[in-house]
Amino acid sequence: MLAGLRHETRDALHLAVSVRSFRAEKVSEFVGALIAGEDKSARALYQEIKATYPIAVTRDLERAWSWLRSRARGSERFGLVASSGAYRLKPEGLNVSQDLSATHWFLNDKSDVRSSYYLEDPATEFDIQGLELDWVGVCWEADFRIVDGKWSHHKFSGSAWQNVNNEHRRTYLANAYRVLLTRARQGMIVYVPRGNPNDPTRQPIQYEATFQFLLDCGLEAT
Repeated sequence: MLAGLRHETRDALHLAVSVRSFRAEKVSEFVGALIAGEDKSARALYQEIKATYPIAVTRDLERAWSWLRSRARGSERFGLVASSGAYRLKPEGLNVSQDLSATHWFLNDKSDVRSSYYLEDPATEFDIQGLELDWVGVCWEADFRIVDGKWSHHKFSGSAWQNVNNEHRRTYLANAYRVLLTRARQGMIVYVPRGNPNDPTRQPIQYEATFQFLLDCGLEAT
């Protein structure tokens, strides 16, 4: 389009490096390794950022709440996120099916129960894509879980989990978690439920391997 036009090229203005946040580039690399199932690479990358970008993992939702509240200073914003397919987080009090008002969630203050500060309504990848918070609690669901050392893709339909075999939908699900894991400017905590042995849709085995994988990636349990 510039051919034949009078123009000047200045390499110094080329946006070759992400400026979304001062830690974004390394965090994205770490998340990329995690999503690829490469725990050793993820661990090495996390060692480079952990001093300035803490990431914790917990099995206790109340601990996740406390972790977020204790780290936010002044007007720093925090909130919970979860995949749009995280339907079985509902017994944990996290309902991704409920419509979320982006205006209230992102802008209202700590006194408003509809705001992200209240840590009641998780934003999905649709709500938060392209936006950020200072501190994020990522609520992990069994739709994207580790099975036999690899990521396994699932969809909750009716009253049971079903395997996702379509390659495009598998990629979409992995990318949904990529979005969720890159929404925090300063740090995040990952909440992995313990499950319930009396509930076939929330068996502990559906979460255990995922939790262990996150530990293998270098995250510290709290």
